[in-house]
Amino acid sequence: MNVPLLAIAEGERADRDAFRRDVLAGLAGSPRAIPAKYLYDARGSALFDAICEQPEYYPTRTEAAILRRHADEIARLAGPGCALVEYGSGSSVKTRLLLGAMPDLHAYVPIDISRQHLDATARRLREDYPGLRVDPVTGDYMALDALPPTIDDARRIGFFPGSTIGNLMPEEAVLFLRRARRLLRTDGALILGVDLKKDPRRLHDAYNDRAGITAQFTLNLLRRMNRELEANFDLSAFAHDAFYNEAAGRIEIYFRSLRNQTVTVADRRFTFVEGERVHTEYSYKYDDAGIAELARKGGFSIAASWTDHARLFAVFFLR
Repeated sequence: MNVPLLAIAEGERADRDAFRRDVLAGLAGSPRAIPAKYLYDARGSALFDAICEQPEYYPTRTEAAILRRHADEIARLAGPGCALVEYGSGSSVKTRLLLGAMPDLHAYVPIDISRQHLDATARRLREDYPGLRVDPVTGDYMALDALPPTIDDARRIGFFPGSTIGNLMPEEAVLFLRRARRLLRTDGALILGVDLKKDPRRLHDAYNDRAGITAQFTLNLLRRMNRELEANFDLSAFAHDAFYNEAAGRIEIYFRSLRNQTVTVADRRFTFVEGERVHTEYSYKYDDAGIAELARKGGFSIAASWTDHARLFAVFFLR
């Protein structure tokens, strides 16, 4: 079904209005912060895909290896004829590992905030899996209240890979799980990828790759504000800043001002002092007890779990 051009334009305008509101509120706040979801425009999504290929960034290849090794077992737990609902689908690379083990899937429902990236992913999947029904949903999965009616009769299996759960504050993660439980319904389940606590040096290196791709990803948010909000950020005057806060059990990511400066964003002026940081993202790391507690508060229980030999990463099947 073709979506009317007017509806697409209105959706894009609403997305831009929300971006403007959240950026202005975030820069006016104290401490300053911009929601992480705005990192993922089309270029940001492509840069994140490139981050996943960096040698320091172990989560993607480690999770993929776990999924590859246990896809058949996951498919058995999911059952035949289910609908696979992916939260924050991106390029759906890991999803293909499950699709291969689920030939009788009722439908695949990718959810992503980047409409352009989502459309491209859906198109590729339809070409590569001609018998698969793909029903993409553009939106913020933290605010999603409904799924396509085409999957009403199927068991719903959520898929939340990449340790994206770690980008949420613990209380936000519980709210996400509760919302997911409602959408997936009482007979549903959630396949959850989680980055585990480990040596702080390895965590630091994963978010400060030598090629500087993660830095480009962070600073792309400034580029996006320049393009969409008529801002005048000088990208050379800001730096990517990421470190592991061991006490809080999380990676913290910011962009940092390299000098005293004033920037205009959507006709409003903001002054930055040298060294001032604007928060863009957290990435919480968990241990088994932490995930069990998170699942319980969200209305789930752990039915099965898998990890790699070095215990860098884990995949959980939550009922």
